[in-house]
Amino acid sequence: MAGTLYAAIYGELTPRPDREPVTDRDAYIQFHDRAQAMGWLDNLWDMNDAGREHPLSAPGSSLVTWFQVGVGPIPGSRSLPVRPFLSCAGDVTARLGTLRLQAAQVLLPAQSLDISARPDHARMPSLPAAAWFDDVRSWTTVDITVDSGQDPVVHQAAQRLHRSVGDFAHDVFRCESRIEQDPVPPPLPDGVWSGPPRYRVSFRGTLIEWSLDAIGWLGEFIADLAAREGAGVPLLLTVSRPTPAP
Repeated sequence: MAGTLYAAIYGELTPRPDREPVTDRDAYIQFHDRAQAMGWLDNLWDMNDAGREHPLSAPGSSLVTWFQVGVGPIPGSRSLPVRPFLSCAGDVTARLGTLRLQAAQVLLPAQSLDISARPDHARMPSLPAAAWFDDVRSWTTVDITVDSGQDPVVHQAAQRLHRSVGDFAHDVFRCESRIEQDPVPPPLPDGVWSGPPRYRVSFRGTLIEWSLDAIGWLGEFIADLAAREGAGVPLLLTVSRPTPAP
Protein backbone atom coordinates (compact mmCIF):
# COMPACT_ATOMS: atom_id res chain seq x y z
CA MET A 1 0.00 0.00 0.00
CA ALA A 2 1.29 3.46 -0.85
CA GLY A 3 2.12 5.86 1.97
CA THR A 4 3.82 9.09 2.99
CA LEU A 5 7.28 9.24 4.53
CA TYR A 6 7.80 12.54 6.35
CA ALA A 7 10.55 14.06 8.48
CA ALA A 8 10.75 17.21 10.59
CA ILE A 9 14.17 18.12 11.95
CA TYR A 10 14.49 20.37 15.00
CA GLY A 11 17.49 22.11 16.49
CA GLU A 12 19.81 25.07 16.19
CA LEU A 13 21.29 25.89 12.80
CA THR A 14 24.44 27.97 12.38
CA PRO A 15 24.41 29.23 8.78
CA ARG A 16 27.33 28.35 6.54
CA PRO A 17 29.47 31.39 5.73
CA ASP A 18 30.31 29.94 2.30
CA ARG A 19 26.73 29.37 1.18
CA GLU A 20 25.87 31.07 -2.10
CA PRO A 21 22.73 33.25 -1.83
CA VAL A 22 20.97 31.53 -4.74
CA THR A 23 17.28 32.11 -4.18
CA ASP A 24 15.94 29.54 -6.66
CA ARG A 25 17.63 26.53 -5.01
CA ASP A 26 15.41 25.92 -2.02
CA ALA A 27 15.23 22.81 0.18
CA TYR A 28 12.88 21.09 -2.27
CA ILE A 29 15.28 21.45 -5.21
CA GLN A 30 18.28 20.49 -3.10
CA PHE A 31 16.53 17.38 -1.76
CA HIS A 32 15.43 16.40 -5.26
CA ASP A 33 18.96 16.81 -6.66
CA ARG A 34 20.61 14.93 -3.79
CA ALA A 35 18.14 12.03 -3.99
CA GLN A 36 18.58 11.83 -7.74
CA ALA A 37 22.38 11.88 -7.44
CA MET A 38 22.30 9.00 -4.94
CA GLY A 39 19.91 6.90 -7.03
CA TRP A 40 17.14 7.10 -4.44
CA LEU A 41 14.63 9.18 -6.36
CA ASP A 42 11.99 6.97 -8.03
CA ASN A 43 13.78 3.84 -6.78
CA LEU A 44 12.95 4.35 -3.09
CA TRP A 45 10.50 7.25 -3.13
CA ASP A 46 8.75 9.87 -5.24
CA MET A 47 9.32 13.55 -4.55
CA ASN A 48 6.51 15.40 -2.82
CA ASP A 49 7.51 18.51 -0.86
CA ALA A 50 10.17 20.04 1.37
CA GLY A 51 11.00 23.33 3.03
CA ARG A 52 12.21 25.18 6.07
CA GLU A 53 9.25 26.99 7.62
CA HIS A 54 5.92 25.19 7.80
CA PRO A 55 2.48 26.77 8.35
CA LEU A 56 1.51 23.98 10.79
CA SER A 57 4.60 24.14 12.99
CA ALA A 58 3.98 24.99 16.63
CA PRO A 59 4.63 28.62 17.70
CA GLY A 60 8.21 29.00 18.86
CA SER A 61 9.16 25.68 17.33
CA SER A 62 12.84 25.01 16.60
CA LEU A 63 11.93 23.44 13.26
CA VAL A 64 14.90 23.66 10.89
CA THR A 65 13.81 21.67 7.82
CA TRP A 66 11.06 19.26 6.78
CA PHE A 67 10.73 16.76 3.94
CA GLN A 68 7.86 14.72 2.51
CA VAL A 69 7.97 11.91 -0.07
CA GLY A 70 5.70 9.16 -1.30
CA VAL A 71 6.58 5.47 -1.06
CA GLY A 72 4.93 2.51 -2.71
CA PRO A 73 4.54 -1.02 -1.34
CA ILE A 74 7.84 -2.23 0.15
CA PRO A 75 9.05 -5.71 -0.93
CA GLY A 76 9.11 -8.29 1.83
CA SER A 77 12.91 -8.39 2.00
CA ARG A 78 13.27 -4.67 2.76
CA SER A 79 12.49 -2.20 5.52
CA LEU A 80 11.09 1.27 4.97
CA PRO A 81 13.85 3.47 3.47
CA VAL A 82 14.05 5.69 6.57
CA ARG A 83 17.86 5.75 6.80
CA PRO A 84 18.48 6.94 3.22
CA PHE A 85 15.58 9.36 3.59
CA LEU A 86 17.06 10.95 6.72
CA SER A 87 20.54 10.82 5.19
CA CYS A 88 19.26 12.86 2.26
CA ALA A 89 17.46 15.25 4.62
CA GLY A 90 20.64 15.62 6.68
CA ASP A 91 22.74 16.34 3.61
CA VAL A 92 20.36 19.10 2.54
CA THR A 93 20.30 20.57 6.05
CA ALA A 94 24.13 20.53 6.12
CA ARG A 95 24.10 22.61 2.93
CA LEU A 96 22.28 25.27 4.96
CA GLY A 97 24.54 25.22 8.00
CA THR A 98 25.84 23.31 11.01
CA LEU A 99 23.00 21.58 12.84
CA ARG A 100 22.81 21.08 16.58
CA LEU A 101 20.14 18.39 16.53
CA GLN A 102 17.49 18.52 19.24
CA ALA A 103 14.77 16.22 17.93
CA ALA A 104 13.39 14.53 14.85
CA GLN A 105 9.87 13.48 13.93
CA VAL A 106 9.36 10.83 11.27
CA LEU A 107 6.06 9.62 9.87
CA LEU A 108 6.46 5.88 9.23
CA PRO A 109 3.96 4.42 6.72
CA ALA A 110 4.13 0.94 8.25
CA GLN A 111 1.12 -0.07 6.15
CA SER A 112 3.45 -0.06 3.12
CA LEU A 113 5.39 -3.07 4.47
CA ASP A 114 4.40 -6.37 2.90
CA ILE A 115 5.09 -8.60 5.90
CA SER A 116 3.03 -11.43 4.38
CA ALA A 117 5.94 -11.96 1.97
CA ARG A 118 8.46 -12.31 4.79
CA PRO A 119 9.45 -15.76 6.05
CA ASP A 120 9.39 -16.19 9.82
CA HIS A 121 13.18 -15.94 10.11
CA ALA A 122 13.20 -12.61 8.23
CA ARG A 123 10.31 -10.72 9.84
CA MET A 124 12.68 -7.92 10.95
CA PRO A 125 14.94 -7.00 7.99
CA SER A 126 16.19 -3.92 9.87
CA LEU A 127 18.04 -6.05 12.44
CA PRO A 128 21.09 -7.07 10.34
CA ALA A 129 21.69 -3.38 9.51
CA ALA A 130 22.35 -2.71 13.21
CA ALA A 131 25.88 -4.11 12.71
CA TRP A 132 26.84 -0.77 11.13
CA PHE A 133 26.91 0.74 14.62
CA ASP A 134 29.18 -1.91 16.16
CA ASP A 135 32.22 0.37 15.86
CA VAL A 136 30.79 3.32 17.82
CA ARG A 137 29.76 3.70 21.43
CA SER A 138 28.49 7.19 22.16
CA TRP A 139 25.38 6.32 24.17
CA THR A 140 22.94 9.21 24.52
CA THR A 141 19.78 9.35 26.65
CA VAL A 142 16.72 9.84 24.45
CA ASP A 143 12.95 9.76 24.67
CA ILE A 144 11.01 8.10 21.88
CA THR A 145 7.27 8.25 21.25
CA VAL A 146 5.33 6.15 18.76
CA ASP A 147 1.91 7.67 18.02
CA SER A 148 -0.85 6.18 15.87
CA GLY A 149 -2.99 9.31 16.00
CA GLN A 150 -6.70 8.67 16.32
CA ASP A 151 -6.24 4.95 15.62
CA PRO A 152 -5.86 3.11 18.97
CA VAL A 153 -3.80 0.29 17.48
CA VAL A 154 -0.46 1.32 18.99
CA HIS A 155 -2.10 1.81 22.39
CA GLN A 156 -3.47 -1.72 22.17
CA ALA A 157 -0.05 -3.11 21.19
CA ALA A 158 1.92 -1.03 23.72
CA GLN A 159 2.81 -3.93 26.02
CA ARG A 160 4.07 -6.09 23.15
CA LEU A 161 5.99 -3.18 21.62
CA HIS A 162 7.69 -2.39 24.93
CA ARG A 163 8.76 -6.00 25.39
CA SER A 164 9.94 -6.40 21.80
CA VAL A 165 11.91 -3.13 21.74
CA GLY A 166 13.83 -4.37 24.76
CA ASP A 167 14.35 -7.82 23.26
CA PHE A 168 15.52 -6.81 19.78
CA ALA A 169 16.97 -3.28 19.78
CA HIS A 170 19.51 -3.49 22.61
CA ASP A 171 22.56 -3.18 20.32
CA VAL A 172 21.44 0.26 19.08
CA PHE A 173 18.71 1.37 21.48
CA ARG A 174 18.61 0.23 25.10
CA CYS A 175 15.05 0.57 26.30
CA GLU A 176 15.03 1.45 30.00
CA SER A 177 11.46 2.35 30.95
CA ARG A 178 8.00 3.34 29.82
CA ILE A 179 7.33 7.03 30.36
CA GLU A 180 4.43 9.45 29.94
CA GLN A 181 5.11 11.99 27.22
CA ASP A 182 2.92 14.84 26.03
CA PRO A 183 2.23 14.70 22.29
CA VAL A 184 4.24 17.01 20.06
CA PRO A 185 2.03 18.39 17.26
CA PRO A 186 3.76 17.52 13.99
CA PRO A 187 3.95 20.07 11.18
CA LEU A 188 1.92 17.98 8.75
CA PRO A 189 -1.79 17.78 7.90
CA ASP A 190 -3.91 15.31 9.86
CA GLY A 191 -5.15 13.83 6.60
CA VAL A 192 -1.68 12.51 5.76
CA TRP A 193 -2.00 10.08 8.66
CA SER A 194 -4.66 9.43 11.33
CA GLY A 195 -3.87 12.67 13.14
CA PRO A 196 -3.87 14.58 15.34
CA PRO A 197 -1.73 12.76 17.96
CA ARG A 198 -3.69 10.80 20.55
CA TYR A 199 -2.79 7.15 21.10
CA ARG A 200 0.90 6.67 21.85
CA VAL A 201 3.53 4.73 23.71
CA SER A 202 6.72 6.38 24.98
CA PHE A 203 10.04 4.99 26.16
CA ARG A 204 13.19 6.41 27.70
CA GLY A 205 16.47 4.74 26.87
CA THR A 206 19.90 5.24 25.38
CA LEU A 207 20.69 5.48 21.67
CA ILE A 208 24.11 4.33 20.52
CA GLU A 209 24.84 7.73 18.95
CA TRP A 210 22.94 10.97 18.60
CA SER A 211 22.64 11.18 14.83
CA LEU A 212 20.06 11.12 12.06
CA ASP A 213 21.62 7.83 10.96
CA ALA A 214 20.84 6.14 14.28
CA ILE A 215 17.37 7.70 14.34
CA GLY A 216 16.86 6.40 10.80
CA TRP A 217 17.72 2.85 11.86
CA LEU A 218 15.38 3.20 14.83
CA GLY A 219 12.59 4.31 12.48
CA GLU A 220 13.10 1.29 10.23
CA PHE A 221 13.16 -1.01 13.26
CA ILE A 222 10.01 0.50 14.81
CA ALA A 223 8.12 0.19 11.52
CA ASP A 224 9.21 -3.46 11.12
CA LEU A 225 8.26 -4.18 14.70
CA ALA A 226 4.90 -2.42 14.49
CA ALA A 227 3.95 -4.30 11.33
CA ARG A 228 5.04 -7.56 12.98
CA GLU A 229 2.89 -6.76 16.03
CA GLY A 230 -0.18 -5.95 13.96
CA ALA A 231 0.12 -2.15 14.09
CA GLY A 232 0.60 -1.64 10.35
CA VAL A 233 -0.75 1.93 10.14
CA PRO A 234 0.98 5.32 9.71
CA LEU A 235 2.98 5.92 12.88
CA LEU A 236 4.56 9.16 14.04
CA LEU A 237 7.94 8.56 15.66
CA THR A 238 9.39 11.38 17.77
CA VAL A 239 12.96 11.04 19.03
CA SER A 240 14.34 13.76 21.31
CA ARG A 241 16.87 14.38 24.00
CA PRO A 242 15.26 14.96 27.42
CA THR A 243 15.06 18.58 28.52
CA PRO A 244 17.40 19.14 31.49
CA ALA A 245 15.66 19.93 34.74
CA PRO A 246 15.89 23.63 35.70
